[in-house]
Amino acid sequence: MERSGTVGETAGMVPRFVVVRDAGGRLCGAMPFYRKAHSYGEFIFDWSWANASHRSGVPYYPKLVAAMPFTPATGSRLLLDPNDTPEFRARVTEQLIAGARQLADDEDASSLHVLFCTEEESRVLAAAGFMPRLSLQFHWHNRTPTPYRDFDDYLGEMKSRHRKQIRHERSIAAEHGLTFKTVLGSDMSDAEWIAIRGFYSANADKHGSIEYLTPTFFDVIRETYAHRVVCTLAFRDGVAVAGTINFEKGRHLYGRYWGCLADHQMLHFELCYHRLIERAIAGGYTRFEAGAQGEHKLKRGLLPSFTYSAHWIRHPGLSAAVSSFLVTEAAAVREQSAAYSAESPFRNPASTPPAPDKPDD
Repeated sequence: MERSGTVGETAGMVPRFVVVRDAGGRLCGAMPFYRKAHSYGEFIFDWSWANASHRSGVPYYPKLVAAMPFTPATGSRLLLDPNDTPEFRARVTEQLIAGARQLADDEDASSLHVLFCTEEESRVLAAAGFMPRLSLQFHWHNRTPTPYRDFDDYLGEMKSRHRKQIRHERSIAAEHGLTFKTVLGSDMSDAEWIAIRGFYSANADKHGSIEYLTPTFFDVIRETYAHRVVCTLAFRDGVAVAGTINFEKGRHLYGRYWGCLADHQMLHFELCYHRLIERAIAGGYTRFEAGAQGEHKLKRGLLPSFTYSAHWIRHPGLSAAVSSFLVTEAAAVREQSAAYSAESPFRNPASTPPAPDKPDD
């Protein structure tokens, strides 16, 4: 992202990393922060907080955000050496949090925001004076303890009407005369990479969105991490006409972007959900995160799952107001999750939404 100019001064998002070293100079902890002059691309939004701050005459920017840019996926934000003892890791964590507060002072930042952290990290940060925030996404989880054998086995767990609906969606997608392919980035041709970049731009234009990823990003990611890119593509007469950009690591799959040159009924569901769930099942993956928002995912087998963040705000008045809001919001999120769970397409849904398991290192 830095090499491609996706983040940096021009993007209003400047890397600021907090690191902890021991007496011998060994790196034993880090936190990835970005100094931001806006709140775009975060997916745990604080626009109302910023507006309230500005109406009160209190500058809200710059702020510091600990997250992977433009990526609503849970991951560790307190990066620690797994070979250290728990006691030493706890000491490093204290130093990281103290370093984050010092960074906020040095940058004259209004606030610190740790987004899509793990549930455990949320608790640790809350004990250090951060305000925890609860949010909701829709994730697909493999069956436990016996993983799904194939897509039909997966559908067999659903109520009849939902099973029929998904089969109907897939049959409609198959009637457009398109051919489909799920492929690793390392196996994609030049034309396919160009097509994926075009789909991303076309979808941003269609929805009036900002193109966070620069054209150079696609060149750099191909050079460095093409083996973690997964695309589902649709072709007509050998030419790609729609596709998705996803990432995978370990036993997790993360859906990110989609685009098409022309609308085809049910094609979005086929490429963004059904084919990626098929890949997750074939690979024995534990989880597929399809990105932020989208209650339509529920009927495709992606269930409500909690995500976590933690926030520190310098101004005491704004901090108190946000703290009160977060308590009310969390209750609403839990109520909403329960309502979604009651509409689960599965015959035997889980009684409570799962938290994302800790991502593979």
